[in-house]
This record gives sequence, C-alpha cells and structure tokens, in this order.
Amino acid sequence: MVNDPIGDFIIQLKNASAVKKKNIIVPYSKFKFEVAQKLEKEGYLKAVTKRGKKARKCVEVEIVYDNDDESKIHGVSRISKPSRRIYQSVSEIRPVLRGKGNLVLSTPKGILTGAEARKKRVGGEVLFKIW
Repeated sequence: MVNDPIGDFIIQLKNASAVKKKNIIVPYSKFKFEVAQKLEKEGYLKAVTKRGKKARKCVEVEIVYDNDDESKIHGVSRISKPSRRIYQSVSEIRPVLRGKGNLVLSTPKGILTGAEARKKRVGGEVLFKIW
C-alpha cells in the first residue's frame, strides 16, 4: 500500500530516468494523471496515456531524452508530504534553481507550475520541485 502516491510517482520518474528507461507504468488516479500531463506540457515527459478499464486502469509515461541520452529529469524533491502539508501564497512562490527547474503546485485552479501560479495570482499546496 502506497501512503504517498505523488511521492512514489515522482521517485519512479527520477529512478527510471537515472537508469535510462524509456517508459514506466503506474496505477491510475486522476491526480497523478493531471500531474503527468503538466510535466508533459513542461517538457519533462514525451507522452502520457491512460490505459485499461475500470479497476485495472494505469498511466503509461514516456520520458524525454536528448541526443546524448540525457534525461530532462535530473532530480526531484517532494515538499508537501501527507504528514506535513506545505502551502504558499502567491507572494512566497520563488523560481527553482534560478529558473532551471519547476515548482508544481495544487491550486484551486488546478495543477500549476510556479510561474503559472504567479501569473494567475493564486497560491496553493506545494507538491514538489523538479529540475
């Protein structure tokens, strides 16, 4: 049983990119699917597809690699955990690694990156950093 599905998902992405796996399959949830779609939009993932029916749904994620077989995912850091939720207002949101990474937040307007949250003037729960 996984107590932190988002933490497990991002660590699977980091580990798969470290060993040069092309894709991974994780159990489906709407929240994980939205996070994966946001990472695809930001260029960390090549493709995100939902497979299966009813109880056997899963999310297949394809990781982006450049010509030198380097993944765009170099590291991840889980910020808000089930045991300790971290919230930030729009004035507290800062760039990650001077703009080289992204902060992913869960806001009332959906899953947003730090830059999108600042642009829409909305804060929320800080899920993780990715670079």
